[in-house]
Amino acid sequence: MPMNVWVLVAAQALAMCTAPFIVFIGSIQGRMLAPAAEYATLPVGLVVVGTVLAIKPATWLMERFGRKRVMLLGATMGMLAGLLGALASWLGLFSLLCLATVVGGTGLAVVHQYRFAAMESVPPGLAGSAAARVLLGGLVAAWLGPEVAAIGSGSAEQYPFLISWVGLTVVQSAALLILGAGYRAKGELVRETHPGGGRPLREILSNPLVWASISAAAIGYAVMSFIMTATPLSMTEMAGHNLNDAKRVIQLHIMAMYFPSLISGWLTRVVSIPLMMAAGLLAYLGCIVLAAGGISFHHYLGALLLLGVGWNFLFVGGTTLLPRGYQDAERFRVQGLNDIMVFGSQATAALSAGAILSWLGWGGLVMVALPFLILHGILMTLWLIRERTPEAAVNGRN
Repeated sequence: MPMNVWVLVAAQALAMCTAPFIVFIGSIQGRMLAPAAEYATLPVGLVVVGTVLAIKPATWLMERFGRKRVMLLGATMGMLAGLLGALASWLGLFSLLCLATVVGGTGLAVVHQYRFAAMESVPPGLAGSAAARVLLGGLVAAWLGPEVAAIGSGSAEQYPFLISWVGLTVVQSAALLILGAGYRAKGELVRETHPGGGRPLREILSNPLVWASISAAAIGYAVMSFIMTATPLSMTEMAGHNLNDAKRVIQLHIMAMYFPSLISGWLTRVVSIPLMMAAGLLAYLGCIVLAAGGISFHHYLGALLLLGVGWNFLFVGGTTLLPRGYQDAERFRVQGLNDIMVFGSQATAALSAGAILSWLGWGGLVMVALPFLILHGILMTLWLIRERTPEAAVNGRN
């Protein structure tokens, strides 16, 4: 793999810490500062709102100024989020905490573009492996984010989580240094672009392959975020588990999200993308069955491990499939649309998790995910039927 890919792996390991950091303490600190219990998960949902709002500007800036400058800007936004979170902890302001998570989300919008930068740095045949390698950085983030968050979470802290947010600022500063010193824009593989900006978006979206790709990532991310966001609150407030148990579950869940990246890029070539997506759906179904079966520590842990593996297979499969549906000149438009739909779905899921957990309880919440998994199964089926038509076969040969 080119050096750029490994630099992006290292940067991902640090810059992605914002996500598990906020997932772990967002609802807990939110419960401390929010005016009502229903708003406890709002900071976790707002980090995704920030991501959605920043996707279009991020891809627009990358198209015009190159990926590296925008990556550096994204790390800077991560640093700003840490400083705002520290100030929110000091002043005890829920509104400022929410602002910090929104700003953190804008930085994550750029981090999510790392996978596309990696894919464009290698020949097309290695695109899936490059994307999976970058996601491996999430293994470090899965452990580091909650550990940094836990630094300032003790009961003796005068300002709970203030030191945690300062720690996040330091981590984001390290990501900024790695990108600035190590990433080489000239190392990216430059491919011929098509004049005129490519086809109309409506024509691109008429291809069932594009919808199967988007739904794999969007539904996979939404279901994962929906269940994951509710887990710390469900464990600590409803099931009677302590904070350390919740931390371990979240850490191991996020590790399960990224650990399969050791082989998932290889699986896209050897096993095929449809079978990977099917395995992801089965893992999600197993998660729902296990989560609905009980509220012991091992029920939560087993369910969240399956949730992580299912997310990886769906997300890597969808990301690898997406470039087959667009031309080079269309990549920023389609990548931007893809991520808006992915993280828009995630935002909706995360924002609704707290209210649905209050209304339906843990068992009812996980069952809400079932119709969305069925929807992705239908979209996959439509794509595979289209792939096997004589017209599609002729186009594939051409």
